Amino acid sequence: MLIVLATSLLFISGCGSNESDVGASSDAKPKVALIMKSLANEFFVTMASAAELHQEQRQDAYDLIVNGIKNESDLAQQVALVDQMIGVGVDAIVIAPADSKALVPALARARENGIHVVNIDNRLDREVLAEYELVIPFIGPDNRKGARDAANFALEQLPEGANVVILEGVTTAQNAIDRRMGFEDAVTGNNANLLTKQSAVWDQTRAAEVSAAILVRHPDVQLILAANDNMALGAASAVSFADLDHDVSIVGFDNISAVHPLLLDGRVLATVEQYGDQFAVNGIELALEMISGQAELVDRETPLVVVSRADIADQDAESNVQ
Repeated sequence: MLIVLATSLLFISGCGSNESDVGASSDAKPKVALIMKSLANEFFVTMASAAELHQEQRQDAYDLIVNGIKNESDLAQQVALVDQMIGVGVDAIVIAPADSKALVPALARARENGIHVVNIDNRLDREVLAEYELVIPFIGPDNRKGARDAANFALEQLPEGANVVILEGVTTAQNAIDRRMGFEDAVTGNNANLLTKQSAVWDQTRAAEVSAAILVRHPDVQLILAANDNMALGAASAVSFADLDHDVSIVGFDNISAVHPLLLDGRVLATVEQYGDQFAVNGIELALEMISGQAELVDRETPLVVVSRADIADQDAESNVQ
């Protein structure tokens, strides 16, 4: 059985077992909770859909609870969701943490209650994990490399010394830190000029506001490097209203479908495909292995690739042929 909660602080029941029966029978199906960031973000909606399909195809193997927070910066609500899952008595939690440090104490409480934990998408802080003597496996890509590759792709098409702006995600999230560092690697390696770096907390509206202000102060911007596609969309909106006398290239990260039209018409130069739909599936499968005592608690790096207009055009051509 699948239970989906969007931005929940609701009581959870069902899943094929009573809370008091959790762990009472060896025949009971394991119960896995998937806790994500914002379900208003297409990236996490896709992730949730993949997890739901995985469970539907394996209904006899496990029960699944899917939930997430409204805003990616709402740390308190995500902590509350972890505590709620502890109360429900799930066997495992698969989590894409909104913050790399703030979620660790809550996950330590989960482990103290015998709940297995798998970290996906955004890596938990290693030093804080060590403080709590926790070993939690991480499934995800090398975000720094992905950001560096995408920025290199863009900068190779611009003159040396190009003026660059970086839009960061939540600055305490490890994937935001890694992507910012990857962008900075490319800026340095290409002798580009970093005008400013500012956080738009992964949010499209906030990115539009931040970008608009930056363009007023720095109208000579030639490239905006956004740490996710939502912020790339916001930046593109700001550029369209700025009435500049030159083009501004934009790079995103996530390869959500909403950015494809902008890739095709040139408003966005590139994004990064990190196959996020498989994060949750891989996390659930690892969690089930952990529940059965068959998993080694090691990190698992996942692939990523830079996606440009040519790639989207090729995909559209293939779809039309089929």
